[in-house]
Amino acid sequence: MRKLFTVAAAAAAFVAAPAFAQDMSTTSQDTTTTEPAPAVTAPDGTSGIGFEPYVAIMGGWEQFDSERTDAGIPLVPRNDKLNGALVEGIVGFNVPLGPVFVGAEGSVSKGVSGDIDWDYGAAGRFGVRAGDSGLIYGKVGYRWVNFDRFGNDSRDYHEMTYGAGFEVGPKDIGLGGITGNSGVRLRGEVSTFGSAHSFRPMLGLTTHF
Repeated sequence: MRKLFTVAAAAAAFVAAPAFAQDMSTTSQDTTTTEPAPAVTAPDGTSGIGFEPYVAIMGGWEQFDSERTDAGIPLVPRNDKLNGALVEGIVGFNVPLGPVFVGAEGSVSKGVSGDIDWDYGAAGRFGVRAGDSGLIYGKVGYRWVNFDRFGNDSRDYHEMTYGAGFEVGPKDIGLGGITGNSGVRLRGEVSTFGSAHSFRPMLGLTTHF
């Protein structure tokens, strides 16, 4: 009986050994051929999640309407609206989240002609990343403005601001390879003071790091 048991056990082991070896081989192949999930990337190939600081210099023009606003800006004749040319400096950051982004920025503008002396403010931005290094965005913020026209004792008038804009990088404007994925981008923007009480187109350059 003991010999019969020993022979049966040996036979079972002999039959099971190839199956076990095949199973181990399959498991090993599954382990070695499994590829990690691809990282989230933006349209320009950069990391889809991160932190992107930037600075910008822009120039433009702003004209206010002749209606009374919540900010309390004094009324002027309709044929002589408050307006002026501006130069603006901006410091901000973006937080990319795959194909979209959020961010915030602060700005200071100086009037170079016309009725506006200074303005300054802060805003949040949100939008989508487009093309190789482009952005399309909306923004909401708060801004203070001071007018030369009302004399040296003029106070700052302040109200919510709203705007929309775009940025395009070198590859988007046919200059691929000059500054890489980040670097200098052309930026255009239109915004308003309060409930559409001004029209403010701006154009300039943004440098991302």
